[in-house]
Amino acid sequence: MEGDPRFAEFVAERGDALLRYGYVLAGNPHDAADLVQEALLKLRGAWPRLRLKENPESYARTTMARLHIAKWRLRRRELLVWDLPEREHHDPLPSGDERGMWQALAGLPRKQRAVLVLRYYEQLDDAEIAAVLGISRGTVRSQAARALSKLRSALPTERNSMTRGKV
Repeated sequence: MEGDPRFAEFVAERGDALLRYGYVLAGNPHDAADLVQEALLKLRGAWPRLRLKENPESYARTTMARLHIAKWRLRRRELLVWDLPEREHHDPLPSGDERGMWQALAGLPRKQRAVLVLRYYEQLDDAEIAAVLGISRGTVRSQAARALSKLRSALPTERNSMTRGKV
């Protein structure tokens, strides 16, 4: 299959944006890179059909969200048997309140994190999120409500952080 220069241009122009989207969706740069790579492979196969459409990036992002959920479903059934390393490794995160938000977001279950990313990062409505993830609109709303509740309880409020320092 001979390369289409328009596909190469698309990857050069939008590759970084897709990687950022993958990072927000997956929560770490390694899984994000895997999501982008798999989505671009699928996009390359569909490129002859999609190049005439206005937004091939939408196809790539939807594919990434579906791949992310498919991995979540697969991992949910896995039983890991190897021992964890003695030391943890964490990618560097921003500091302060932003760090707390990222850590709280990373602590959410994959489906809840995916719903929040699609709602607040991609700005999709409930029906669009349900279509992307293959779940009902009610499930979207309940997952979003649970996720937001967990984020609220995980992050200290300004009032709580002021009173904690007082004796």
